[in-house]
Amino acid sequence: MMKLRRGFEMDEGPLAEVNTTPLIDVSLVLVVILLLATPLAFESSFGVRQGDRLAKPGVVEDVQDRVELAITGENRVEVNGRSVAVEQLAGALQPLFASGASRDVAVSCADQISHGAFVRVLDIAKLNGAANIAVAEK
Repeated sequence: MMKLRRGFEMDEGPLAEVNTTPLIDVSLVLVVILLLATPLAFESSFGVRQGDRLAKPGVVEDVQDRVELAITGENRVEVNGRSVAVEQLAGALQPLFASGASRDVAVSCADQISHGAFVRVLDIAKLNGAANIAVAEK
């Protein structure tokens, strides 16, 4: 027998312990996967029926879900395709926001427009009632 420090003795035979760390890791990963997947297994589904062939087609309203601003020049802006001067932008936006439509605004900018002109249009839109402003690429 071999004598160890502190008075312990050890046989010179092979180490016969099983490393259970990988087994525990895999088991915990499986438990987490099952916890996440179980609610999906019980989620209800719904059936989709075809419409009646004799039914009248639905009326599609041409209501824009947002106001689109396109900055075309240093002093020109298109509001939903209609060109207005930047000085008249506030007057063009107020009826659009007052009509109960969405207050979402998408702004696109032509090349070579200065940063100041872009920020001026954003400020005018925000001051006149725009709730969400998105910058769109042309």
